[in-house]
Amino acid sequence: MKRIFVTGYKQHELGIFDDKHPGIPIIKKALKSQFISLIPEGLEWIIVSGQLGVELWATEVILELQEEYPQLKYAVITPFIDQEQNWNDANKEKYQSMLVHADYQVSLTSTPYEAPWQFTEKDKFIIRNSDGMVLVYDAENDGSPKFVKRLVERYMETTDYLLMTITADDLNFIAEEEQLKEWYE
Repeated sequence: MKRIFVTGYKQHELGIFDDKHPGIPIIKKALKSQFISLIPEGLEWIIVSGQLGVELWATEVILELQEEYPQLKYAVITPFIDQEQNWNDANKEKYQSMLVHADYQVSLTSTPYEAPWQFTEKDKFIIRNSDGMVLVYDAENDGSPKFVKRLVERYMETTDYLLMTITADDLNFIAEEEQLKEWYE
């Protein structure tokens, strides 16, 4: 399992509009735990498409883990150029930081946004070029991850692809653990 596609909700889909939101460290802890569990299986690359939210937080986790696991790298494969064109300055800054620290970065099309098909084609490309996916997804809160989940489930019918899901229950468990730690300290 050398290459993992990591995706999930965009930050606004989670109601997160501030970098100091208490949910972010919980999501990052879940991602970190998942990544560390995959290192003995040969994890080398985390692939994201440059979305803010779960994908951005995944790259921040990789940067932290690289101190202990220098073999870990991440790639940003965007669906089109200038993905951040209509974003506010703060989000553009986060996006640029993600790109600057990436070990590999490419856009699948050399044009700006044209139509939704670019997102689907990006997902298909990354799925075909990875060994599995870590998806932050809760079936009770569909959002944009439902589309990539459907693609992966179809792909899994004919391939040996691994889907690892981080659910709301997983995140609640981590949050409760953290509260207990604070309570006992």
